[in-house]
Order: sequence, then structure tokens, then C-alpha cells
Amino acid sequence: MTTPESFRIWVDADACPNAVKEIVFRAAERRKITTTLVANQFIRVPKSKFINSIQVPGGFDVADNTIVAKMQSGDLVITADIPLAGEVIATGGTALNPRGTFYDRENISRHLARRNRLEELRSTGIVTGGPPPLGKVEIQTFANQLDRFLTRLSRPP
Repeated sequence: MTTPESFRIWVDADACPNAVKEIVFRAAERRKITTTLVANQFIRVPKSKFINSIQVPGGFDVADNTIVAKMQSGDLVITADIPLAGEVIATGGTALNPRGTFYDRENISRHLARRNRLEELRSTGIVTGGPPPLGKVEIQTFANQLDRFLTRLSRPP
């Protein structure tokens, strides 16, 4: 098990909503957790000894591959990318969607199958567009789930 001192948060930051990033920034500062945002563009982060960013070259899955290569078992990855979540889980990490859904060994295959089906429907033109915009309820759900997770992590075994 990861100790709170070695635990890190990774953010798949290219498409992560600003409201979610702000919640993560506050949690990182409050709990003194090293947090890294990874993106293929410049990402502004607050001046902090706990928060940093890595800009990777553009390209398919470059940010995802960087996160998987650098994360350790027990780390938390914030991502809406279901294939990345699957890799995080396989590596022993925890994946949390910006809408507040945890991906785990029990549900990741369902999420992947649903994603693949929707991708197939989009490619045929039957379904267009993506998920609805993030609302206040989803942002609050994310904040609550992150807080519960970090609270559990900080409790002695």
C-alpha cells in the first residue's frame, strides 16, 4: 500500500475542466500532496511546492503514456479517458473521472465496452457529440469523492 508521503495525484490535464483542476489544486495544498498535471499544451498552475505540470509533445496518447510511465501503484489519476483509466488500474493505481466516478477492476470493462460502442455509433453517424457539459452537481460529486478518497488514505491502517 502506498503511504500518504509517497502518494501522488496525476491529472490528465488536456481536457480536464478548470473547475476540477481548482478542486485538485486546493486539495493538494491543503493535504500537502504532490500533484502533477500532464498535457500537450502549456497548463497554468498555481505557484506551489506541491503542484507542477509537465508539457509533453503533441501526439496520440503521449500524455497518457507519460502518466502511466511515471505513476506508481497506489497513485490517483484524474482522467475522463477510459482506456487510460484501464491502464492506471492495471498498474495498481486509482482512476477518478472529473464527474466523480471511480473506475475500478469491477467496472472498468463495462466502461470500456460502453465507450467502444459509443465510438462505433459515432463513426457511423448514428450518435454525434460527446457527454453533456459538466454541471454543478458533477463538480460537487467530484469534490466529495476526492475528499473521501484522500481522507481514507490519510487514516492509519
